[in-house]
Amino acid sequence: MGWANNSVNTVIFRKNSLVTYKGTQYAAYYDNDQFVVLAKRQTGFNHWQTMRTAYKGDATDAHKAICIIADGAGYLHVTWGHHNQPLNYAMSISPGSLSLSAKKTMTGDKEDKVSYPEFYKLPGGDLLFLYRDGASGNGNLMLNRYIVATKKWSRVQDGLIDGEGSRNAYWQMVIDKCGTIHLSWVWRESPDVASNHDMCYARSKDGGLTWERSTGEKYVLPITAASAEYACKIPQKSELINQTSMFADDEGNPFIATYWREEGQTVPQYHLVYNNAGKWQVSNLGFRKTAFSLSGGGTKSIPISRPQIIAWSLGKHMAAALIFRDAERGDKVSVAIIRDLNSNKWQVNDLSAASVGAWEPTYDTGLWGDKKVLDLFVQKVVQVDGEGQANIPPQPIQVLEWKPTAR
Repeated sequence: MGWANNSVNTVIFRKNSLVTYKGTQYAAYYDNDQFVVLAKRQTGFNHWQTMRTAYKGDATDAHKAICIIADGAGYLHVTWGHHNQPLNYAMSISPGSLSLSAKKTMTGDKEDKVSYPEFYKLPGGDLLFLYRDGASGNGNLMLNRYIVATKKWSRVQDGLIDGEGSRNAYWQMVIDKCGTIHLSWVWRESPDVASNHDMCYARSKDGGLTWERSTGEKYVLPITAASAEYACKIPQKSELINQTSMFADDEGNPFIATYWREEGQTVPQYHLVYNNAGKWQVSNLGFRKTAFSLSGGGTKSIPISRPQIIAWSLGKHMAAALIFRDAERGDKVSVAIIRDLNSNKWQVNDLSAASVGAWEPTYDTGLWGDKKVLDLFVQKVVQVDGEGQANIPPQPIQVLEWKPTAR
């Protein structure tokens, strides 16, 4: 049973809520007393072992999500409780353990104003850690690397994307099977979510040391609004949301899932931005019917979730699934599936029978990459607009397992 008075356990920028390492799946969440709880099970089994840690994380702010990863040696790394806060970070005392160390620093530099921390694993087992240093509308993207062999963190990039004192980047990232890092982001000009605009892209083939455009042209760092590659131009006040999701297929092609309202339209629609044969394409899923507007600060109460995207080869075609939640469909766990990206024929189905409230999708990325099985972290939560709190009992933490059919 987990804290459900806001969406902190289910925000989409949890990288990660679930992770699998050598047949053991780990989960993390806040309980109703706002303690960080870790859990694990053997994959394929329903029994979970849980442990309440000594750490609390101020679950009343939905930005302060818990993120976990297992490194190449089996150690669990955990971070929690950040929204312009000093770094909260610990790791398991031994491989496979749910017991955590005392709090640690990483590099010890620029760790006083941490927001949106995210872990990613490189193919060799080393880790990357991203976070924002600074405030909304005026912050820079930091990138650290953990070397499993030395058990030490080092700074790879200090301000990879520079808002130049007047904007900041809200990003999403993915690492493909070859180890290429794909990064995309929207710019925000102020704390007002309505000032989000455009979708930019960069990639790195050397662990984040150097960066290039999709064409292979090298960036001069830091990347700024003037030098960025624009995968899609989207004006301000388009109901464009920040911090959604990315995916890269087995060939290293990037996919970006988000939503915005196209010019002249009243209804925000889910969109898929992807690179095909060296050109950026945009697919408008177009199935939504309800208008809404995004403006103001804090965590918003929004009738739809930010989406996750996965893709896979289906014969000669590329198939994809967009996972989301929409009040139009009773706030269930829903999926839009396309068997051939060239067809733009999306079919929408529900994966849950009951409402999941203000839930957003996060999933076990490693399990999908290895087994093509989608394990979603699911909890029914309530989100009051502008960082408000509900007052509801704790709700069950669940894992929804789904595998797309081969036909």
